[in-house]
Amino acid sequence: MKIDSKQALELLDKSKGLAQDDYWISHSICVGDTAGVIAKALNLDEDYTKTLGYVHDIGKRFGWSNGDSVLVHATKGYYYLKELNINEDICGICLKHSFLNNDINCLANGRDYTDNTNEYYEFVKNYIKDEYNIYEKIINLCDLMCTSKVNTVDDRINEIISRKGTHLNTEYHINEAHKLKSFFDEKLGYNLYNLFNFK
Repeated sequence: MKIDSKQALELLDKSKGLAQDDYWISHSICVGDTAGVIAKALNLDEDYTKTLGYVHDIGKRFGWSNGDSVLVHATKGYYYLKELNINEDICGICLKHSFLNNDINCLANGRDYTDNTNEYYEFVKNYIKDEYNIYEKIINLCDLMCTSKVNTVDDRINEIISRKGTHLNTEYHINEAHKLKSFFDEKLGYNLYNLFNFK
């Protein structure tokens, strides 16, 4: 079943109050809205892109704390959407949004290694191994640009580091984040930040 952005927002609305706080919902809305702006500028499917952004963190509805493994909310979100019979491409964004470069080790977390003892590790590692399509790359980028508002990649990375510290793969993750931003600058033919009113 394919859902649209309105239905995705309804899923977020039904998730209010289920986790420790609802910050992840405002973040998800920001990701979806920001992704929609980029998709529109690239003449892509704006509503589909917003839908992916809105649901990317839906696994956090099952409870989330800052110390939890990314693998947990990613996989729970994937299976939650699967149980709703939502299309695989939409479910898959739950697994792909955090890991840049199709690499399970390229993420912004506070550990010195990816948790390969986690029960979801092999499943996620294999699921994300093929190159992401442009819609998935937009969500990767917007997840790195959004808190509850849109930021530059550098400002967002600094915010993440201030909360989670640095770890073994931090430099790798930052480099891949900048490559991703440059990829979209080239696609657009101008600085992506021109789409947004940064102060």
